[in-house]
Amino acid sequence: MLVTFLRTLILYLIVVFGIRLMGKRQIGELQPSELVITILISNIATLTIEQSDSPMFAGLLPILALMCFEVMTSYFCMKNKKLRRIISGKPIIIIQNGKIDQREMQELRFSADDLMSQLRQNSIFRVQEVDFAVVETNGKLSVYQKYASRPVTPQTLSMPDDPQQNAPPLTVVCEGAVLDDNLRRSGKDLNWVEKKAAAQKLRIPDIYLMLAGPDGTCDIIAKEPKR
Repeated sequence: MLVTFLRTLILYLIVVFGIRLMGKRQIGELQPSELVITILISNIATLTIEQSDSPMFAGLLPILALMCFEVMTSYFCMKNKKLRRIISGKPIIIIQNGKIDQREMQELRFSADDLMSQLRQNSIFRVQEVDFAVVETNGKLSVYQKYASRPVTPQTLSMPDDPQQNAPPLTVVCEGAVLDDNLRRSGKDLNWVEKKAAAQKLRIPDIYLMLAGPDGTCDIIAKEPKR
């Protein structure tokens, strides 16, 4: 009994340390690779606790190996955009200006019931009320509601009626890389991005994040110097 208690305590501390090391996320916010690692670690820890006659190191070794693998994968994903897309995927727009992109829905295997369920969780019951909806890499739906359908606030009273002016800003540069799809949707081109960057004495590789608004404005955050 004492051996089982000690094994459980040691594994608990190691798994908690590993989860903290891999990042502070809730289960619903995990990327696919992180979710797989979490499930594998929990199963290995369970078997190690139950099989008290087997060496504890036999269970600790794969757990530590999975933790190291996840940390290394996260590091390389931060450095390589293509690898990040392969492992985590990319956000997909499934509703734009109240119209569902059924082709993207099919590719994501996202049913109409799934869509309406997540819209209801955002207090939206009609697709026509949605200006912009994106399926994030963790499977959650981010919704940008039309101003005409939002509760009345001082900000909405002062907004123009033109739906193009009410559209959300799009990320056109992320960590020094131009996002071509978003740039096309925003109606801008590479020359526009370079001019906006040059106005702040920056080059595109020097930009950490750049958002383009429908009215031609942009928000630019420069990369900080490496420590």
